[in-house]
Amino acid sequence: MSEAASARPVVLVFLRCYLPGYKSGGPVRTIANLVEALGDELDFRIVTCDRDATDTRPYPQIDAASGWQRIGKAKVLYLAPRQRGLSRIARILRETPHETLYLNSFFDPDFTVKPLLARRFGRVPKSRCVVAPRGEFAQGALALKPARKKAFLALVGAFGLYRDLEWQASTASEAADIRRTLGPLACNVRIATNLPEIAEPRTTLARPALTRPTLASDPLRVVFLSRISPMKNLDFALEVLRRVRMPVRFDIYGPVRDEVYWARCKRLIRKLPRHVQASHRGSVEHERVRSVLAGYDLFFLPTLGENYGHAILEAFAAGVPVLISDATPWRDLEEIGLGWDLPLGNADLFAGRIDHMARLPAAVKMQMRVRAVAFAESRGTDAAALEANRKLFTCLSQS
Repeated sequence: MSEAASARPVVLVFLRCYLPGYKSGGPVRTIANLVEALGDELDFRIVTCDRDATDTRPYPQIDAASGWQRIGKAKVLYLAPRQRGLSRIARILRETPHETLYLNSFFDPDFTVKPLLARRFGRVPKSRCVVAPRGEFAQGALALKPARKKAFLALVGAFGLYRDLEWQASTASEAADIRRTLGPLACNVRIATNLPEIAEPRTTLARPALTRPTLASDPLRVVFLSRISPMKNLDFALEVLRRVRMPVRFDIYGPVRDEVYWARCKRLIRKLPRHVQASHRGSVEHERVRSVLAGYDLFFLPTLGENYGHAILEAFAAGVPVLISDATPWRDLEEIGLGWDLPLGNADLFAGRIDHMARLPAAVKMQMRVRAVAFAESRGTDAAALEANRKLFTCLSQS
């Protein structure tokens, strides 16, 4: 595919996983939604892996040898492992004229560090560079493998790779995390909230969930849908479920990202009381997420931190109230009748909310479901978030 100069500003995106992948969670959805919303105004060129997270084989429907390929409103270049060397990354930067280089991690060795090395030492034409850490500087995230991350921060600081860059935060809280972690390097932080998926017509949005009958004798249907990794805190969720008194069916969806951690979770599952039944039901393709979630009464995600939380919004869109930690942008949920955002560290508090939800009359649960759908629809038309993302790529940087 020709790389002739585009009439639209070119945004060269480096991202470890992209469509048709779905196992890496939020970043795929963040960029896919961005491309769908602004792809008619901006020319997105996305460089990514030729396989999904945790997969050892390439996407069967993608021919990586064909070079740039049209995927929706973007052009995508899929790289096999042997194609991710520094010289190849530098060549991509040189041969793809762009106004903005957009990196979607701080720590990724292939899709952030190598582009920055090439940009600094590889005779690559200079352009604006925006780095979106995607929640990597949240306190919960930095607490995982802290020694390794501190060493990395010291090393890249010595090389000066992260000087004179712009930083994207999804919220004011994430902006504070970036400034706290990077200090003087983070002199130019801009807030542009992640975009939700373009809203579906109201008549088709999650209506099956709103009419599904439940019996008072049925167990509460609780769902966890996310990567199975320490960051998502599934082990804490299982500790909570050991404390509930009401019957619960707990279904776990998501790819296993850490086998040692998953082994710990399986041990906890075996210790659950008899009135709590837990099962791992594998991964869910994005197209099925909403319909899967719609079959549950409560979405449970006690995450250590989210810079957005696409799965939480998907739960609302499916008409499902949520029980989450207070380490996400979705706050004060009890006040608006959508669920609860609670501080981590008190498993009994979470267990009490699950028991409370199980005891609610069916009519009250239905009211919560209706409110959840309405809330998701309102977020799908966030003009301010769209404009902030547009300005991120079309306005000159401001110190």
